[in-house]
Amino acid sequence: MTKENDLTPSKMVKFLDWSYEKALNGLPKTPSAQELAESYLSKHRTIDDAIDALIKWQNTKAGTSGFLTGLGGAFTLPVAIPANLASVLYVQLRMVAAIAYMRGYDIRDDQVKTLAFVALTGQAAGDILKEFGIKTSTKFLKVAIRKVPGEVIKKINQKVGFKLITKFGSKGVVNLVKLVPVAGGVIGATVDVIGTNTIGKVAKDKLFISPPPPPTSPEPVTIV
Repeated sequence: MTKENDLTPSKMVKFLDWSYEKALNGLPKTPSAQELAESYLSKHRTIDDAIDALIKWQNTKAGTSGFLTGLGGAFTLPVAIPANLASVLYVQLRMVAAIAYMRGYDIRDDQVKTLAFVALTGQAAGDILKEFGIKTSTKFLKVAIRKVPGEVIKKINQKVGFKLITKFGSKGVVNLVKLVPVAGGVIGATVDVIGTNTIGKVAKDKLFISPPPPPTSPEPVTIV
């Protein structure tokens, strides 16, 4: 029986939607995903170098206890979720969105947002997309994801919500009976952040890979 404060897949997706919107538009005194991406691109010679540096730094950020609660009372989360879990998911999602932006994806597109959600599942990302007939590690993923209809996008999001609850629940992070809201500065459970590096690598190497180069124009033929 589901209780009022139980964290369900739908509630998890609601939080991810909220978190993604904040990642795109920025939170008080923190850069948005686009600003973060442009900052790293300006400091490195190649996109890959910029992404690798970003992932390395976000591993440190994700390990900061209570990142969101440290911002003060500027907002209230849309669902009851442990504070540290909310912080880690936000940091990871902003990182993934920044990676997508660096690789030329429209991060305000619903399909791209769903790919960012999928990245949060780490190594399970490929299996989730495969279940819905979408292949990863291909230069045509950028084109393929655009063709996924809205109803399928919703199903993928729900699958991600379920996977995340299962993932964190198995680590004892999510107590499905007693969850506390961030509002009021309540500190939640400690979160295992080892997966942040994996999530970054999956986003970089499997989901938001560079699009194929445009076809080259044939050499002009001179008629004598």
